[in-house]
Amino acid sequence: MFSLVQAIAGAEAGAYLISPFVGRILDWYKAATKKEYTKEEDPGVKSVQQIFNYYKKHGYNTIVMGASFRTIGEITELAGCDYLTIAPNLLEQMYNSQDPVPKKLAAEDTAKLDIPKRSYLNDESKFRFDFNEETMAVHKLSEGISKFAADAVTLKAGLKEKLQA
Repeated sequence: MFSLVQAIAGAEAGAYLISPFVGRILDWYKAATKKEYTKEEDPGVKSVQQIFNYYKKHGYNTIVMGASFRTIGEITELAGCDYLTIAPNLLEQMYNSQDPVPKKLAAEDTAKLDIPKRSYLNDESKFRFDFNEETMAVHKLSEGISKFAADAVTLKAGLKEKLQA
């Protein structure tokens, strides 16, 4: 998951859980802009914050599970998110850290936010238009699907070989 547009469509479709890829979003922006980002500016962090706030503001039950972290700074900026998938090396760094981790995201704080509700139900053209306005999301989704397709071909060939042995 790479965009709020996808997240809205997922929630409207009744998805139980969505998993925005914080680090993969950051990687794309760093490559595209040749810029370094602080944890507060991190586009992947901002994406999860935006999705979390949208869901909570508008009463969606879909769980937001941030994933693909590169640093503990990304993780601490998302303290309070529904779930986070954290790699063992980052968990160890957090365990060994003495830094406090204050809650940054809270459902109750979204009531005062001005976040207009959008809908893509029965409006595929609006979904496609809005999604295609986000270059990073388009590139990362295409890349992800291509990688999954290549992995499926590799898996199928491996299984075929084993079954014929």
